[in-house]
Amino acid sequence: MKLATPQFEAPQDATARRDIPPVVCYPPDALAPPDLGKLSGIRQTAVPCDEMTISPRDAACIDVPAGCFFRIVSVEGAQVGDLNLWSKTDLTERFYSGKTRALHGTHLSTGDRMWSSFPNLRPMATITADTLDWYGFDDFGGSVHDVIGTRCDPYTGRLLSGKDYHNCCHSNLTRALAKHCDLPLQIAETHVHDVLNVFMCTGFTRDTGQYFMKASPVRPGDYLEFHAEIDLIVGLSACPGGDCSHEHSSDAAACFPLLVQVFDPGDKARALHEPALVSLYDRSHGTD
Repeated sequence: MKLATPQFEAPQDATARRDIPPVVCYPPDALAPPDLGKLSGIRQTAVPCDEMTISPRDAACIDVPAGCFFRIVSVEGAQVGDLNLWSKTDLTERFYSGKTRALHGTHLSTGDRMWSSFPNLRPMATITADTLDWYGFDDFGGSVHDVIGTRCDPYTGRLLSGKDYHNCCHSNLTRALAKHCDLPLQIAETHVHDVLNVFMCTGFTRDTGQYFMKASPVRPGDYLEFHAEIDLIVGLSACPGGDCSHEHSSDAAACFPLLVQVFDPGDKARALHEPALVSLYDRSHGTD
């Protein structure tokens, strides 16, 4: 017997409660903004030094030294990518999408930073150029480069479809990190984390608040560029959803490769670069 859903009447002061204005949880005013003018000047001296091509429905990793720049480029067709970042010297320091979202909002663009996990909580990379910055937010509430979606994964796929699919972004990144760092697959999987959905156009439906995706506005030649604040391992998956206009976690969508390029500003510029300090919190958690 199915139980009836309880129905509750709105209280007399419902409108007054709804009309209370919101407060930003983590106002970023106290954060020192990146010096984009300085970074732009350094970028002018940088030359290509490394690159990797991500095959459709696959992933790969590349090392990016602190002070260098890296660029994710659309090269053949509309394609989104799932980005993970790790500290080159400590895989447990990795991109923290939730805190980045709290500090910068649901979608990232030029001047926003990708912050690392506790206990370090420091900038790992700063976005320095975004050819899709013009998109803003559309009439559906959608925008690009989100930090709200997690990554397509085989566990949710199995839950919803009853089938196994091995080329979702979680599995792609797991294989890529295992290969790059010569780790057992199960160990590598513990380091794969929530992503920056590069080029993906997403938002929340206004009626039900559900996470949605729509066709990405990315076109060949578009790119998102970053400045590496610490020595990084950069992992990128070319999502099986292609431009994410239809579905992911399957082979149904048309998919294209993505290119990652690394640019070196030279020994002098890298030597002058000062990686951000880790959090100064004493980690006593009130026990002293």
